Amino acid sequence: MTSGSSDSGEQRNGSKGGIWGLEQKLDQPLEEEAGKLNNMYREKKFSAFFIMRLAIQSLGVVYGDLGTSPLYVFYNTFPLGIDNTEDIIGALSLIIYSLTLIPLLKYVFIVCRANDNCQGGTLALYSLLCRHAKLKTIPNQHRTDEELTTYSRSTFSENSFAAKTKRWLEADSFKRNVLLVLVLVGTCMVIGDGILTPAISVLSASGGIKVDHPRMSSGVVTIVAVIILVGLFSMQHYGTDRVGWLFAPIVLLWFLVIGGIGIFNLYNYDSMVLRAFSPVYIYRYFRRTKKTGWISLGGIMLCITGTEALFADLAHFPVLAIQLAFTIIVFPCLLLAYCGQAAYLMVHKDHVHDCFYRSIPERIYWPVFLLATLAAIVASQATISATFSIIKQAHALGCFPRVKVVHTSKRFLGQIYVPDVNWILMVLCIAVTAGFGNQSQIGNAYGTAVGVVMLVTTFIMTLVMLLVWHCHWMIVLIFTSLSLLIECMYFSALLFKLDQGGWVPIVIAAIFLLIMYTWHYGTLKRYEFELHSKVSLAWILGLGPSLGLVRVPGIGLVYTELASGVPRIFSHFITNLPAVHSVVIFVCVKYLPVYTVPEDERFLVKRIGPKNYHMFRCVARYGYKDLHKKDEDFERKLFDHLFIFVRLESMMEGCSDSEEYSSVYTPKTKRLRDFQMKDIPQTSTGNTDITGSSGDSIIPIGSPLPAQNTVTSSEHDSGQTEGEGDELEYLSRCRDTGVVHILGNTVVRARRESPIVKKIAIDYIYAFLRKMCRENSVIFNVPHESLLNVGQILYV
Repeated sequence: MTSGSSDSGEQRNGSKGGIWGLEQKLDQPLEEEAGKLNNMYREKKFSAFFIMRLAIQSLGVVYGDLGTSPLYVFYNTFPLGIDNTEDIIGALSLIIYSLTLIPLLKYVFIVCRANDNCQGGTLALYSLLCRHAKLKTIPNQHRTDEELTTYSRSTFSENSFAAKTKRWLEADSFKRNVLLVLVLVGTCMVIGDGILTPAISVLSASGGIKVDHPRMSSGVVTIVAVIILVGLFSMQHYGTDRVGWLFAPIVLLWFLVIGGIGIFNLYNYDSMVLRAFSPVYIYRYFRRTKKTGWISLGGIMLCITGTEALFADLAHFPVLAIQLAFTIIVFPCLLLAYCGQAAYLMVHKDHVHDCFYRSIPERIYWPVFLLATLAAIVASQATISATFSIIKQAHALGCFPRVKVVHTSKRFLGQIYVPDVNWILMVLCIAVTAGFGNQSQIGNAYGTAVGVVMLVTTFIMTLVMLLVWHCHWMIVLIFTSLSLLIECMYFSALLFKLDQGGWVPIVIAAIFLLIMYTWHYGTLKRYEFELHSKVSLAWILGLGPSLGLVRVPGIGLVYTELASGVPRIFSHFITNLPAVHSVVIFVCVKYLPVYTVPEDERFLVKRIGPKNYHMFRCVARYGYKDLHKKDEDFERKLFDHLFIFVRLESMMEGCSDSEEYSSVYTPKTKRLRDFQMKDIPQTSTGNTDITGSSGDSIIPIGSPLPAQNTVTSSEHDSGQTEGEGDELEYLSRCRDTGVVHILGNTVVRARRESPIVKKIAIDYIYAFLRKMCRENSVIFNVPHESLLNVGQILYV
């Protein structure tokens, strides 16, 4: 029997019969408890007091970047100075309505609701879409993955507009690739933010030294900024766990101080700037300044920078807490700060280049300077941490090379540090800071990056509103049109500044996009090759229980990317070596488009072939926020779930698809199952996801088991327990003998007839990235003495 026929048998029978189907029957009384667990991952209810606490704490993580914008907005809006004080009113009016329309209305109240179980960012939205449509380009998912607690998705009618959109996206691979490239462009621009945010924030804060010492050269300010940046990036490996509690008080104090300074300036200079709340002054501003005013939109856009970080850092706090923090603290304080600066400029328009520091009362100048520096560091830290998380998500989705990921906190799993990326960010950040040396050009670069991210978010939000929220197409059209109208206005102004620093994020994003897409393309081609060249199960069965070799004591863990079928590497292994281990387990570690996989749902186990072959498959599933860290317990957990599988399989053996469910599903059997799961030494206490006889088994799901293996219910406690005990004892002896990890050391090459572009991508770029990235043995924490590499060349 071939594997193809077995697969068809699985499709015919669905989830009926077999071990997996019976496991579902056994778990039916626990549906209520499972529902509570499901809701725990989807919704969390908090008290009003706790929400307010979280709202204040969110200031340090979410709003640091947005809060430091008053340091440089007016300078980048009027880099050549102010000719007419009425222009100040017009620019202030644009700032007010930009803050109202983009951060407040679009992001805080609409986009933040489009989260993947409270995970934000472009990659999180892409994962959300992948669960509602077949958009993932690497087809390594199984139907059991959709039964995860965290695999939430909605359904819709086949005749709805959402269904038509879904079919249109799934129609060909070109559309899926375009969507992937769009997501990667937005991701690369967010990585660019991780370079530009520290540069402009720290440089702007350091500029306060020159205000008090006018004769100081700009080079000294740049050197001070570079020293702060080096210190900031050098301290990343310590994490923010020890000092993170200071972030919220610093940023809260910062918002209160800039709001108080704004009130002070409104009272002492010109409170008539409050006329800017009338949108009429926007029209007058453009009518008076024409092209110059339009170009100034590039500087005004900096008042909403940090909004994309607001969405990317959504995972740390509930949406309600972020909404309260913005509407109660951030939004009013920012408006007061900008109004106060505008009031000061109405009297001192020549001070536009450093109006923030000039507008500070002299008595509190140095405390505010220190606070501004600390706020800039906090804003930079939040952006750098978000960049690390994005790199981790991209790697989980197969779009970034394998890099070292370090936990920096024992209490918070999401706090990570990526050393290689950290030093790259530091070098690029210092290069940008020292290369430009002024806020204007860095501001142009920063604005370009933010503009592209916002456009990408709008396009993805359009699909989310259709496929996930099932909004009426008219509502989607209104949202998309208004968003694109505003954002395209800003982006068109930034195009005039491409030669004044705006090219920097484009170059940075192009380099990262080349790396990420090439890695994804190479990974996809490699997976497709292994999928189409996997070994026929009939060939394995034809070798007999000994597989045509000497079965030596021990267990061989064969790592593969395939979640089904026997990988090609195994045939290469047994045809070149004279012996194979007594027990062979194919281990597949794969990432799913969910933010996390609960620990008790992580492993899937099933048998390959008859029992005397002693071959199994174990699939370890992770979400894009999970970390396959250096975990010595991984091997132990794998064997624990294997032992549970063997006992449950033995207990359920002989069951058919119909009336025999009742004879097996009895309180006695359920108690036996619970007892067996507890009785296994050193096992995990969680539930186990088990898939029984499927495409890898010689016994179809709907077929009865052979007579010699079939026993009646009355014989269950005697005959099967003996056979089960023999196999468990055999597995234990093999594990005690030794475990060998077998990994493929493959070299990927493009075929001779491939186009020149493909040869360059595979033979040079992808090969270079594979050579520079970490080995699988390091990622899986495989001991060197237990490692066996099997080399092979794949022509894709």
